[in-house]
Amino acid sequence: MKALVFEGPGQTAWQDVPDPAIKDAADAIVRIEAVTICGTDLHIVKGDVPEVTPGRVLGHEAVGSVVETGGDVRSVRPGDRVLISCISSCGRCRFCRERHYGLCRGGGGWVLGHTIDGTQAEYVRVPFADLSVHPLPGAVDGPDAVLLADVFPTAYEVGVLNGNVRPGDTVTVVGTGPVGLAAIATARLYSPGRIIAVDLDASRLAAARDLGADATASAREEPERLVEDLTGGLGADVVIEAVGAPETFEMCTRMVRPGGRVANIGVHGRPATLHLEDLWIKDVTITTGLVDTHSTPMLLRMMTAGRLPGAAMVTHRFELDRMEEAYDVFSRAADTGALKVVLGGSRHDIVAVAPQEQ
Repeated sequence: MKALVFEGPGQTAWQDVPDPAIKDAADAIVRIEAVTICGTDLHIVKGDVPEVTPGRVLGHEAVGSVVETGGDVRSVRPGDRVLISCISSCGRCRFCRERHYGLCRGGGGWVLGHTIDGTQAEYVRVPFADLSVHPLPGAVDGPDAVLLADVFPTAYEVGVLNGNVRPGDTVTVVGTGPVGLAAIATARLYSPGRIIAVDLDASRLAAARDLGADATASAREEPERLVEDLTGGLGADVVIEAVGAPETFEMCTRMVRPGGRVANIGVHGRPATLHLEDLWIKDVTITTGLVDTHSTPMLLRMMTAGRLPGAAMVTHRFELDRMEEAYDVFSRAADTGALKVVLGGSRHDIVAVAPQEQ
């Protein structure tokens, strides 16, 4: 089969690799229907995630059809169409029993495209299939469903839930890429008083307005002043960091009100300064975390009911064998206008849509 292989910092290749095979009775082999690229994949390619070694097939988000299962798998069978979660769960360790699947100590957690071969391929082996894939209703197409593998659960759990968004809150989202946009969409479920979006890119700020942001600010034009003005000098109740840079994290800690919450989603490749000399007296809560995906079944029901934006966040479509081109477009989002890039398509598609430069 063909797959995208990490060959070292700055180097990937779409090449032939061995077909995956069942290694454990809890495994499933899934034929990929639709797959996407995550900002974390870009961090891996840059060399920010040293646990990913050369030779690894990348990717942790996909939709596909089960072609084979191990003897212990009970929830799906060959022919079933499934969402592959970015997090695998053994279901037995302390953390899995507490629904902290991202912290799994039984061989799960974030493993796909990280410590085992991932989803940016024609086929993938998924461990712990009973808890790590979700059967898909026929009404949900691949480009919609693939956003539930990582983007929406991460935004909702690590951003909105960790930030404890409440009715009437002022919520500031710093970074309006796919996860930041999903944070805006899911924060709205809690009736905040105001959502402020901050980004460098005008097209992403326009997308944030379309998805429910009440105010937007360019990161180049004193967004802290806007937050201060809109809150009477108090600061935001919740600030969600969805970039993963020292500058944006430190900006978030300056935007939050006394007694407020900063929810860090971004994947950081460099150290950030925690200004405790300013924060110690403000009673600020700062949370971090890897998604657990415990919310995926609920989010899937909401998307099936039309309550979440799906393919509206997908700006570019490619056939699966154009993986390297898709990476190039996604990595140059400021030039291409890329939000979410999907390869493959729905089961109703004959060919994928050609990419559209914006």
